[in-house]
Amino acid sequence: MFQKILIANRGEIAMRIIRTCKEMGIKTVAVYSKADTDSLHVRFADEAVCIGPAASSESYLKMSNIIAAAEITNADAIHPGYGFLSENAKFSKICKEHDIKFIGASPSMIDQMGDKASAKATMKAAGVPTIPGSEGLIASFKEAQKLAKEVGYPVMLKATAGGGGKGMRAVWQAEDLEKAWESARQEAKAAFGNDGMYMEKLIEEPRHIEIQIVGDSTGKACHLSERDCSIQRRHQKLTEETPSPFMTKTLREKMGDAAVKAAEYIKYEGAGTIEFLVDKHKNFYFMEMNTRIQVEHPITEQVIDYDLICEQIKVAYGEKISGKNYFPKLHSIECRINAEDPFNDFRPSPGVITTLHFPGGHGVRLDTHVYSGYVIPPHYDSMIAKLITTAQTRTEAISKMKRALEEFVIEGVKTTIPFHQKLMNHPDYIKGEYTTKFMEEFSMED
Repeated sequence: MFQKILIANRGEIAMRIIRTCKEMGIKTVAVYSKADTDSLHVRFADEAVCIGPAASSESYLKMSNIIAAAEITNADAIHPGYGFLSENAKFSKICKEHDIKFIGASPSMIDQMGDKASAKATMKAAGVPTIPGSEGLIASFKEAQKLAKEVGYPVMLKATAGGGGKGMRAVWQAEDLEKAWESARQEAKAAFGNDGMYMEKLIEEPRHIEIQIVGDSTGKACHLSERDCSIQRRHQKLTEETPSPFMTKTLREKMGDAAVKAAEYIKYEGAGTIEFLVDKHKNFYFMEMNTRIQVEHPITEQVIDYDLICEQIKVAYGEKISGKNYFPKLHSIECRINAEDPFNDFRPSPGVITTLHFPGGHGVRLDTHVYSGYVIPPHYDSMIAKLITTAQTRTEAISKMKRALEEFVIEGVKTTIPFHQKLMNHPDYIKGEYTTKFMEEFSMED
């Protein structure tokens, strides 16, 4: 097994990886920016190396600094967590060149699945249902017009290098297409340096449902069932649950089989997710693949008693997976607690946590890196904790979440705890009747 793993990340995911490494008897190296000097991952790792100033571009995204840190500490593997360099083909390649195992996808796999247009073509070839739309990038506005007419409105324009909702435009009628085409391309160019666009049929009343998969070096894959990630704001997930209240046994089996087929077709190695959009008629379509661990992985761990980080490390070392597909025995919900003001358009709220009290009790899990007196820096993602409740039924998991949110006290900064409290009492959420459009009608003032 690996002797020492460098964690090329920060915050709660760095703490999550450190914990599993300790249980496996593996030494850990934390890397940190000057803004994160007092972060818990720095204190809990066996070794820590400062890799630059606060800006991500000068620290957590600075490949040369991370590789140098791995070399001076003799780390034989790097775990990138999620975000930052976790889906960067160049970084995966550099690790390989320096004989350091990248605990993630290979450079070719990231390239193949990272570009949305090529990923769609690959999935189509694998026999996985895909959303009707362009075969590749659209060369001109004229071509976009023709395709929209063939596919039928409404359509969705998407940037091929997109993420976080950038470069996406829904177009409901022909007269709006040109304006949407121009603005989406400009936004994509500014955000990604790439204005390549493709088009898909807009799925009405969609659910965003992802299937967790794990593949090994032999080309064998299995799935660990689904997570419903439909409660989103500007394409950023707010809460997730498993199993999805929308799913049926038949649909779960079909989607699970499609995800395994997709993973085995590309001989995927490691943990990843196949993301689907599911329409109101329960037709499902491949959307994209994430070649990394997901923020919301704990809910899957809770319902099937399975350490996904441990499995990632074992697979990276060359061990084989069980090959068995897993189905949820319990119900689990995750609420992302962000340092944001839900009463003020979710404006970020960095600063000092003056008072902190964590919830507890049976079926309550909290993944976090914050403590009383911790200074939330303004330079990074605003998520400061993930609150997870698990119970025999969905109704019980919601009740447990309500109780846990009531116990969770964070003072000194604004957080999304009040939002989640309101969500857990919303009649549509309680009934499980929600789509990715839920937040468009939601208001904190109601």
